[in-house]
Amino acid sequence: MKLLLDSCLSAIDLILSFNAEILAIVGVSIKVSLTSTIIASLAGVPLGFTIAFSKWRWKRTTITILNTLLALPTVVIGLFVYAFISRSGILGPLNLLYTQKAIVIGQVILIIPVVTAFTLSSIGSIDARYRRTAAALGANFLQTAQVILQEARFGIMAAVIAAFGRVISEIGISMMLGGNIKGFTRTMTTAMALEYDKGAFILATALGMILMGISFGMNFLFNFLQGKMRS
Repeated sequence: MKLLLDSCLSAIDLILSFNAEILAIVGVSIKVSLTSTIIASLAGVPLGFTIAFSKWRWKRTTITILNTLLALPTVVIGLFVYAFISRSGILGPLNLLYTQKAIVIGQVILIIPVVTAFTLSSIGSIDARYRRTAAALGANFLQTAQVILQEARFGIMAAVIAAFGRVISEIGISMMLGGNIKGFTRTMTTAMALEYDKGAFILATALGMILMGISFGMNFLFNFLQGKMRS
């Protein structure tokens, strides 16, 4: 218990001192996580909307597969992407391995199912009368889509925040595709794992506190915006 308390106190001092190493690690984490979340949202939200309003034979099977992908292990994605971007892979000449771009590619694959499934669930919960009323009033497809998306906005926001939380806290993809290179691809989770192996609990604890703070801040912002939009 004393070790934990001492580590926490020292970690707080380290954070308040704006340690350069911590700032670099947090900066990389936020950069790759935000980039991944934006790309996945731009793809996942329209995909979820399309699945929700499309009618074809394999729709239920598609949804089942999508829900299964929510539990896809990060190491599996890491192995899959590594096979393509390693020197012997199809994309080897692009020199993507052990770069931030490689991490983004893996993280986008990880969270597209998250954004899509949450968007699909959110839109599916909207009363069908909204769509019928919009059509009866002469709204075209884009106008109807705008009405539905407006009603589902809180669910979509939750999907984006959940996706961001998923990638900023993952370690498998970042370690396998980024290589944990100091000052370049070292994220908060990979740094925490490294520092733990070295027995350096202070830096690991500081990064853990920052990670929890970012997660809390994102959820606080979501609840704040939700309250503002409803008022």
